[in-house]
Formats: sequence, structure tokens, C-alpha cells
Amino acid sequence: MAASRPAKQSKHLSPANRHSSGKPLVRSSKTVFRGRVFHVTRDQVTEPNGISATREVIRHSGSVVVLAIDESGAEPRVLLERQYRYAAQDFMLELPAGRIDAGESSLAAGKRELLEETGYTARKWTKALFFYPSPGFLEETMTVYLAQNLRSGEAQPEPDELIEHKLVPLSQIVRWIMSGKIRDGKTICSVLWLTRKLQM
Repeated sequence: MAASRPAKQSKHLSPANRHSSGKPLVRSSKTVFRGRVFHVTRDQVTEPNGISATREVIRHSGSVVVLAIDESGAEPRVLLERQYRYAAQDFMLELPAGRIDAGESSLAAGKRELLEETGYTARKWTKALFFYPSPGFLEETMTVYLAQNLRSGEAQPEPDELIEHKLVPLSQIVRWIMSGKIRDGKTICSVLWLTRKLQM
């Protein structure tokens, strides 16, 4: 009887093995684009299984999202914005949000964005969610704050921002999400988080 030969090794590791093998080794990193809001790097890496690869990554300082709610009535109302988004080539319904500036905390950015875009301030702030909107190629993270005990004021938008805002009943927003009228990812996950939290 012939001696059995060792099993052929696959060129690709299973997802479990990839994670347990460690992180890729970065051989070089070059900035190939630098814009006002983000920059792009092209990295040459060696994966844990020995395969060489090129990774292009959008580098971003992170964003904050404000889930501002008014609880004075029978049903919570959520502060929504309507603005034209050039990349989507359409008007979008979404929560107030913006980039976290260098040296700024996510909470300070949330308070600033809420005031600038809507004129509202809030007395109570609670961190709700932290996530990567598109981790395949985007470094950006999003931190969501629940803002309560609202007080209205005068908005202070940037010159290029044309933003409408209004308080909308939570149930109406959920219907818009389920029907596809709301297509903004950060708004969808934040509102559904709030719906689940209120049910607990």
C-alpha cells in the first residue's frame, strides 16, 4: 500500500483562519489624492496568507450623526433634514450630521452640527451607535448621539448648505424607511435603533 500523500494546501485561507492569522503587513503607502474633506492612499500590503495586494483606501477623520428627538407629545418626533446630495444626484431625507474636525471630540462636533444646520440645541446627549458605513474601502467612522430636551434657535449653515428641517413623527419616518423614501444609511440604522430602544 502506497504511503498517503499530504493533503494539498489551498491557496486561500478560510475566513476564520484569515482573522486568526493577524493583520496584513503594509509594505508602502502613497497618497494619490488629497481633497478638502478626505484623501486617498494606495497601499501595498502582504496578507497573512502571503499574498501581495494593493489596497486603495479613502481616509476620513470621521463623522457624527445627531438623532435629535422631541418627546413633548404623545409620540416622539425626530428632527429630519432635506437637502440635495450631489453624489446621489437627488434630494435626501436624513439626520443632521457632519465631519469631525481635527482635534474636536465627536460630542463637540455633534453639538456644533446640530446648531449650525438646524438652530437646535439639546440639554441631554447620549452616545447611541458607532459604526463603519463602508469598511471595504472607507476609513470613516460614524458616531451617533441621541439628543433630547431640545430647544429651538437660529440655524447657522455653511454658505453652500441649503437645508430644510422639521420634526417628523417616528412612526412616519419608519414608514418612509420601509417604503424606500428614506435611503440614507446612517438615518435608517439610527431610527431603527431608536425604535428598538423604545420597545425595550
